[in-house]
Amino acid sequence: MIVCKSPAEIDRMATANGLVARVLSELATATAPGVTTRDLDALAERRIVEAGARPAFKGYRGYPATLCASVNEQVVHGIPSDRPMQEGDIVSLDMGVVMDGFYGDSAITVGVGRIAPEVDRLLRVTEEALEQAIVQVRAGARLSDIGHAVQQVVEANGFSVVREFVGHGIGTALHEEPQIPNYGEPGRGPRLAEGMVLAIEPMVNAGKAAVKVLADGWTAVTRDGSLSAHFEHTVAVTADGVRVLTRREAGARA
Repeated sequence: MIVCKSPAEIDRMATANGLVARVLSELATATAPGVTTRDLDALAERRIVEAGARPAFKGYRGYPATLCASVNEQVVHGIPSDRPMQEGDIVSLDMGVVMDGFYGDSAITVGVGRIAPEVDRLLRVTEEALEQAIVQVRAGARLSDIGHAVQQVVEANGFSVVREFVGHGIGTALHEEPQIPNYGEPGRGPRLAEGMVLAIEPMVNAGKAAVKVLADGWTAVTRDGSLSAHFEHTVAVTADGVRVLTRREAGARA
């Protein structure tokens, strides 16, 4: 069942998601050669607790950390570690909070120091795919229009869309209906309606689309070892159009 939120509930969700956006901005600034993803995880948890919220991921289905930090060929759900990041790496930072009974969720991928031009292009294309998906979000549109927009941008640039993981509805639970694939034909699925809140999250591989989950039961990696990028925004369908609840400061990626 798809749960639509009232304008007042969307405002409460905007507060939670605004916190996610602010913390991700700080994490992006803190990402540098020699920093570990465990360092970033500790910073994220500290900022969340200071704001009077709690981490949404920690303990969720047994997940051990506040942050999902996926480095290089890791696609999603990378567990923070003590390995220092190196110049030229990329890291996807996915984070959620619970605040005032509602969830916030967003993800960014950032370069560690200077990254190669082709790697930067992977990040820019993934971000553009997310932005084009958001353009489709309006009352009366079809759910599959979102994934179709992602697929069009990604494949036109020679990259691959991950199919095993999808976006989702969000509200008083982290994962609500509907599921939102990042591929497919347009004009299918439920019609978007005012009050729907969606977490849209393209995951894009530089090589082939296939992924596998490592022995830790969480970390998904590309099967061919190619790099992967991940961007996510939580958005609401309103009477005035789409409202991006996790938009970060001007000048910051995503």
